[in-house]
Order: sequence, then C-alpha cells, then structure tokens
Amino acid sequence: MTTPEAHTAQRARSLLEARPIRHVVVLGANGTMGYGSGALFTTAVPRVTFLARTREKAAEGLAAAQRAVRSPTVADRVKVGSYEELEAAVADADLVFEAVTEDLALKRGFFERVDAARSEDALVATVTSGLSIEALVEGRSESFRRHFAGLHFFNPPSVIVGTELVGCRDTAPEVLDFLEAFGARRLGRAMVRVADRPGFAGNRIGFKVLNECAQLVPEHGVVLVERLVGPYTGRALTPLATIDLVGWDIHRAIVDNIHALAPDEAHASLALPPWMRALLEAGTLGNKSGKGFFRRDGKTKLALDPGTGDYRPVAEAKLPELGFIDTISALHRVGRYREALAAFASAPGEPARLARRVVAGYLAYALHRVGEVTETLAGIDDIMGFGFNWAPPGALVDLLGAPVARRLVEEAGLAMPRLLANANGGPTRLHHRSLAGVGKYFVAG
Repeated sequence: MTTPEAHTAQRARSLLEARPIRHVVVLGANGTMGYGSGALFTTAVPRVTFLARTREKAAEGLAAAQRAVRSPTVADRVKVGSYEELEAAVADADLVFEAVTEDLALKRGFFERVDAARSEDALVATVTSGLSIEALVEGRSESFRRHFAGLHFFNPPSVIVGTELVGCRDTAPEVLDFLEAFGARRLGRAMVRVADRPGFAGNRIGFKVLNECAQLVPEHGVVLVERLVGPYTGRALTPLATIDLVGWDIHRAIVDNIHALAPDEAHASLALPPWMRALLEAGTLGNKSGKGFFRRDGKTKLALDPGTGDYRPVAEAKLPELGFIDTISALHRVGRYREALAAFASAPGEPARLARRVVAGYLAYALHRVGEVTETLAGIDDIMGFGFNWAPPGALVDLLGAPVARRLVEEAGLAMPRLLANANGGPTRLHHRSLAGVGKYFVAG
C-alpha cells in the first residue's frame, strides 16, 4: 500500500523529471537578495546568468556571491551581463528570477521585457517580500501569468531555508507544485505556500512584532526593550537588532505597505513611529549606515536615545530588576522549556508583564492570520521557525498550555483567536512538528 508520503515523493520526482532547469537568469544580481539567490541556484542548476544595470555591477554581484557562500559552483556556473543583454539571455532561460529594487513600476517594466522574450513554458519568479503578486502581472500575457509566482527567499538565502511560495489567480497549479518540489528537493528549502496578501505570512507577522517593539522605545528605551523581548522569549536575534540588520528603509517599506493595505485588529502596531521616520529621513538606516538603534564607537556598543538622536553606552543603561530573565534563561540552558515558559507566564513585576504583552501579541496575531495568509497554522509555524528563526506560535502555545496562553492574551487585552479559544483545557497540540528541537529558538540570554 502506497503511503501519502511515498505518493508525494513520487509526484515530486515526476514533476522534476518533466521540467529540467538548466538555465536561470537572475535580474538584480548585484543586490543582496539577487546574488544570494543566484548563488543558491548554482547548487542545483548548471548555468546561471547574473544581470545588473552594467556588466561591472553584475560582476560585483558575482564576487559578493563567492564571498558569501565560498562554493566553487558559483565561479564555475555563473556568467555576467547587463540589462542590455536581457532579451538574449532570457530567450533560452528555463527560469527568470527577478530580484530588482522593491518598486512595483520598476518590476513591471522588467516583466514587460521578459514577457516579450521568454519561451512559452519558461517560469518567471519574483523574490518580492510583500508586493502584490497579482499587481505585478497586470497586463502580462496569459502564458506569463500561468508560469509566474512569488518565490520569497529570506536573507541570507544560503543560511535561512524558509521560503514562501505564492501564486497569482492564473498561476497554473502544476507550476506551483513544480516550484515547491524544486525548492524543497533541489534547493533544500522549507517551502510554505502563502496567500497573496500584504507582507505574505512571515513579514506580516514578524514585522508587526518588530514594529511594536520600536514603538515601545520612547517610553522604555532601546536597551530594556531588547532585554525584555530577547532570546529567552524564543528568537535568535533581538527585535531592534533585527531592524538594524534588515535596514530601517526596508523596515519602513514593509510596515508601510502592510499598514496601508491590511487594516486588521492590530493595525496601530504597524504604524511606523514618527520619530523613527524622521531619523530615517536624516540618514539613520541601521547597519548599512553605521547607526540605527545601535552603533559602535570602537569596541563600545552604543544605544540610541530617540528623543535626542544621541547615543549612549549600552553598559550605562539604567534597568529595573530583571532577575526573572536569568531564571528563565537558566531553565532554557538545561532544556526545561515548559518550566521556563511557566516561569515567564507567572513572573511578577511590570517589566515581565510588558514582555508577556509582546509575546501574547505575537501569538494572537499569528493565530488570527490562519486562513488568511496560510491555510493552516502549520504554514505560519514553519515560516516563523524556518524563515525568522523564531519559536513558532503553535509551539509556544503547546509549551505554555492552552489555558495559560489564553490567559496571556486576555491579560494583554487582545481579541481571542478562534483556534486558541477552541483548544482543549488540558495538554494541547497545535504545533505539527515535534517539540524535540525547540531549544534552538531559546538561546539563553
């Protein structure tokens, strides 16, 4: 008797055999996502063409790809060129992968050229992190639309395996099936199908939390916010450091897009703080500009004062008593995760309550998105785990227990997600994967 797993594997093999990918053209290959994705393609595809505004820019992308992954496949399999050569390169491409600047009109212009030059069955994918897939294919041919999809790698693609797959209304089901199989079996991705909604799934949920933390900074300070929503809450990188890494400009583009197009129950949490917008306009971009929520003066790490724009040594920040974090971190270090979450849920004091409010917001917002951005909680759990390297919301509920998770949501004054409201009163099981590996999310800190 054939198992569902065996049937799925056979289906994937058939799809991959029927559509060999021999040549991938990467547009925007000098950008971080362009060269990072291009390097990934070289692990599975014998021929990859890097295109950029000039051949020199494409060569810079190639050099960056070599430094990023240090794999011989990059140098052996990549050729470079400029956009003047786009039509010739695309003519025999099996897949055209677009990674140009996150601008709708710019991307549409490239797709118009690709549409005129591609073969009838060539696939086209965009790495957009949240622009409407439907809007991107407006005006394109029927063949283009049937063969088009979003393939959202997370940065850096060589390290983060979570990948969102999203089609437009006309994307052929077999194209989505193929891209899912190609991503999983040829590129080693954890593929998650998501709906064509602002921010898709990962950024919709993740940047809500990041932006909420930024909103807390004027009242509580950079250092305290980072400590309260630190690794002990189930994330490898603290939220404000994440915004600095991503770039304030990218953060603004993502939250502005979601805030404008997705008026949901947490709409206010996605409004970029006015003080942050003003500093951004003055050149504060995060790591790429050398200053963000943090910057360095030699070996000294400095934290931003949003009121003045000045920076002060992190070590000099005056913090309240935070012994509960040390207690929870000690439990994490020995793998006692349920006890650690129980300690988190019962820790006294206003700082602990503030931390619980943010975590409860993450759980509630994620569970409310089930059926909107993914069909099931499994998709959200996977993209938050494999894409953001955050403890999946379903896993957190399982560790806390549904009654405790409900209490945290109620205490935070948030609307109760139906999925959580209907969870049983005893040991619950929302997360679809084993909790055995959950420790990777709780880096003691």
